[in-house]
Amino acid sequence: MGYVEEEMKRIVEACNERGVVSKVIFETCYLTDEEKRKLCEVSLKIKPTYIKTSTGFGTHGATAEDVKLMKACVGDHIKIKASGGVRSMEDVLAMIEAGASRIETSSGVKIVEEYKALSKNRFD
Repeated sequence: MGYVEEEMKRIVEACNERGVVSKVIFETCYLTDEEKRKLCEVSLKIKPTYIKTSTGFGTHGATAEDVKLMKACVGDHIKIKASGGVRSMEDVLAMIEAGASRIETSSGVKIVEEYKALSKNRFD
C-alpha cells in the first residue's frame, strides 16, 4: 500500500497546488471489501476531493453496497462519486441514498427524462 499511498499523495498535492478537484478511482469490481476499506483509510490521510467507485470499464460499475461501504469508512470527510452502470433514475436514487454526492453516467438524458416524467406525474 506504500506505493499507492505515495502516488495518491503526489497527485492530490499537485491538484491542491493548482486549486483543482482531485479524485481517486478505486475500480471496486476488482477489490475485496478489505482492500476497499484500506483504500478509504489511505484516502482519509491524503484527502482527495472525491473517491470514485470505478471507471465504468471493469467487470461492473458502481453498486449501492460499495458506495455504502465507502461512505461508512470516510463519512463526510471525502465526497463519493458513483460511476459505471448508473443508467436510470432508480439507480441514481439508490446511489444517493447509499451516500454518493456525485453521479457519473452516460445515461444523463434518459435519467433527466425519467425525472421529468416522475415530476410531471407527481404534480398533475
